[in-house]
Amino acid sequence: MPFAFLPRRRFLVVAACAVFAAAPAYADKSPSGKVSTDELMAPNALPDIVEGQANAPVTIVEYASMTCSHCAAFHHDVFPELKKKYIDAGKVKFILREFPLDPLATAAFMLARELGDKRNAAVDLLFSQQKNWAFADKPLDGLANVLKQTGLGQEKFEAVLKDQALYENVNKVRDRAAEKFGVNSTPTFFVNGDKYGGEIGLEDWDKIIASKTTAAK
Repeated sequence: MPFAFLPRRRFLVVAACAVFAAAPAYADKSPSGKVSTDELMAPNALPDIVEGQANAPVTIVEYASMTCSHCAAFHHDVFPELKKKYIDAGKVKFILREFPLDPLATAAFMLARELGDKRNAAVDLLFSQQKNWAFADKPLDGLANVLKQTGLGQEKFEAVLKDQALYENVNKVRDRAAEKFGVNSTPTFFVNGDKYGGEIGLEDWDKIIASKTTAAK
């Protein structure tokens, strides 16, 4: 049972000792590497939840951590406009994958997965209210309180955190990204296989997406 015996104070200590790190606030505007798109899009330990049209010419895969402030900033400041301009317009399909930096982020991803097709909405909610749970004195209580807005009750909350298979699968997604694609910080983005790290502003997304769209023609 992954979190059943982890006291709240101990949880905070463990969460502060992440193996990986949050990326710098500013992205490398040029790709830092490239991976095989076939391998990137191969079946994972957890199914992808895709936003946008399946045949969109540009695919963005983000590896994020729920406790990463840079990830929260991207989803609050940039993603809504990116979604409106490109995803909803059929030009981009977007996939967020789990890359938890600590046990608290793992717990948040597990709970979001429990909500099925509401998972992305739960992720957006948790990012928007990150300070109310990730940096709270009692983070698990804060997490439970935020997710009550989705209809997730306390009994189900506690049951999900004891789901060993889900716990392992979330971490398998992270471990595969680290081992196969060299992901070691969040957020990390792959755009048609090209790797970018850190926050990326909308103007830079415009340039990146334009270059990939031109290349796809």
